[in-house]
Amino acid sequence: MKRFVVAIAMMLVPGVAYAQDMKSYAFDGEFDDAAFGVENAIIGKRLVIDYVSHVGEMLARTKDDVGGSKDLFGQANVYLFCSAVLSRKMMEADAQNIAFCPYGVFVSEGEDGAVEVGYRTMPVGPMKEVEALLDSIAREVVEE
Repeated sequence: MKRFVVAIAMMLVPGVAYAQDMKSYAFDGEFDDAAFGVENAIIGKRLVIDYVSHVGEMLARTKDDVGGSKDLFGQANVYLFCSAVLSRKMMEADAQNIAFCPYGVFVSEGEDGAVEVGYRTMPVGPMKEVEALLDSIAREVVEE
């Protein structure tokens, strides 16, 4: 019942943002170099990349099938991973934090050739520790 009341309250409160924000940094170099940097930064923190989502390829491949009118990226990947230590800590604080796992860092190349590295921001509270990890990975890549 408590969750139902919270869900109804959220629907009635104007201005509640349901989508998460993101943060990105410009990368001075090629997409492949940024992608390699993200992989190394994640592995360097003793984390395992569970999956690489090739979002750019999927969007290019399906553009005509779904009535797309333009190309969105030259290339774009999302690197998904988890941290057993942080995930346990976050979910012990609130089991509903499972919704944020796995964590992801993206690399995208716009049609103009600009490369970015970024991530979705996390909600206030304990999940900010995860956001700090994501930010450290992105910054490591762009500051090298």
